[in-house]
Amino acid sequence: MNLTPRHGYLKSVPTRESPCSSLSMAQLQSPGSDSDGTYQVHNQSIVVPANLIFEKNEHSWFASSQIPTDLSIQVQDITFHVHKFPLVSRCGYLSQVNLQPTKSNPGYDLKFEKFPGGSETFETIVKFCYGLPISLNPNNVAALRCASELLVMTEALEDGNLISKTDAFLTFVVLSSWRDSITVLKTCESLSPWTENLQIVRRCCDSIAWKVSQVNPTTRDMTSTEDSWWFQDTSTLRIDHFVRIITASRAKGLKPEIVGSCIMYYAGKWLPGMDAEMERLRRYSYSKTEMQLEILSGRTQEAQVAHNKEQRMIVESLVSILPPQKETVSCKFLLGMLKMALVYSASSALVSELEKRIGMVLENAESSSPDECTMHNIDVVQRILEYFLMHEQQQQQKSEKLISKILDSYLAEVARDPNLQITKFQVLAETLPENARTCHDGIYRAIDTYLKSHPSLSEYERRRLCKIMDCEKLSLDACMHAAQNDRLPLRTVMQVLLSEQVKMREAMQGKEQTASRDHSDQEESWSSKKEITILKEELEKVKAELQELRRDNAELHNEYKKLTNKQRNFSGWTFGWTKVRNPSFFNKTDGDETRGGQQRSKSGHQRVSFRRRLSLS
Repeated sequence: MNLTPRHGYLKSVPTRESPCSSLSMAQLQSPGSDSDGTYQVHNQSIVVPANLIFEKNEHSWFASSQIPTDLSIQVQDITFHVHKFPLVSRCGYLSQVNLQPTKSNPGYDLKFEKFPGGSETFETIVKFCYGLPISLNPNNVAALRCASELLVMTEALEDGNLISKTDAFLTFVVLSSWRDSITVLKTCESLSPWTENLQIVRRCCDSIAWKVSQVNPTTRDMTSTEDSWWFQDTSTLRIDHFVRIITASRAKGLKPEIVGSCIMYYAGKWLPGMDAEMERLRRYSYSKTEMQLEILSGRTQEAQVAHNKEQRMIVESLVSILPPQKETVSCKFLLGMLKMALVYSASSALVSELEKRIGMVLENAESSSPDECTMHNIDVVQRILEYFLMHEQQQQQKSEKLISKILDSYLAEVARDPNLQITKFQVLAETLPENARTCHDGIYRAIDTYLKSHPSLSEYERRRLCKIMDCEKLSLDACMHAAQNDRLPLRTVMQVLLSEQVKMREAMQGKEQTASRDHSDQEESWSSKKEITILKEELEKVKAELQELRRDNAELHNEYKKLTNKQRNFSGWTFGWTKVRNPSFFNKTDGDETRGGQQRSKSGHQRVSFRRRLSLS
């Protein structure tokens, strides 16, 4: 039989003029040199009307011949007008149902609400039942297998029925080819749950996993070598199919490093950038059940909810199949996954799992410049640090010094948040042990940024915040900056000045030792020594003024005691008028008060001068 399109129709040309024509027996032939894997299936056992013509319009499909049609079947929005006998002889389902038209449905005898593959697949089955050749290929074999199962096209009705032919094609053609298995698996996405029940998905996933496990990669980067040739193909699959392939591959012995690389590749394709999505979501809020998002794009709210659900499922699925080894994925990837899990309100167990994994590899984290959409979650960072310290204690490692720089940079960033509470800032800054920071320049920068962004802090809160910082661990440049910083409390400034003096002595001694060892740098050492000498003289002056102020304070205190004692002795009615009239008493008192006032004014002037020097030093 030869099918040729003519004016939009498919016409059957019989081999002889007779009321009925006999067709050749259905055979499953090898594609040979056919590169698309197409099989021609023929059938001879069914007797069909002569001069059969298939006509199709917008909503109808007709099998026209000398014999009128006696069966109408609606699939989706197309009604098929066919002959009853060819379909019933092949389809056990049609032989079991009552095909008589009813008063409620006079237009058709049978209707399929959800037919696997839709009207296109049913048209192919009708042609097969009429004995016409059909083409099996990876794009339609899954749908035909599911549809034949629904119509019960078994060998009990006819030898070489469609179920056996599709099963043979899947077994001997599809599963032996990598490309065909991927193609069939993609077509299964729209055929659930039929493909799951018929084990088509499982068989394809196992075949792909077996081929993947045969790869014997080296220790090179899996994302840039020929060993990662299968990453791109598997990344085109739906997330549940991808998870089944990775799970089966791990069971077959695929290396954890390769699994981690493949997962990162898949996430890079289905979670594009992970920061690009954050840029689209500028405003966010959290609730117990779902995160409420402001719709900034043209998509409807229903589409947005569906998109969020899909993204959350991808994140949760990828995290669930991560290998337990901590070297399999990078810390940057885990941080990105944690951000997406928080954005799309993933389960608390999954967020906790990500925090633990990040804590295990936190020493590999890198500082990055934040963007406008950076989300500051102090509680999450604190839990990650706690997991990190717990892991460090168990492994007896010393990586706190590497983390201190990253933490100080993070503190300097979140300090700009005007709503950040001082308690949270302080607790996060004190999470690391005291010996974790060899230099406190980073924490000083964070404290100064917080004080600048929160100008309404009280003096007590400023002193409380500055207790985090150890002035003795500040560099000389940081000490000079802190000495001129008006935002710091006076007590902290005094500690910085004393620390600066000690550092200058050490620096001077170091310069002298260096100059004695290396005379080639004599000019540079002399210049540095001169600067240190000048700074030392200034500090000595400040120290001398401080001692003078202390002496003046002691003298004022003594004078105050004397005046208080005299007033006690001269009080009461027993005080004699003769002594009161004595001018020497008034002269002495006036002189003492004058001298005391001069001393107090001198002391006040020196205090103002001292504070002025502190601000200019």
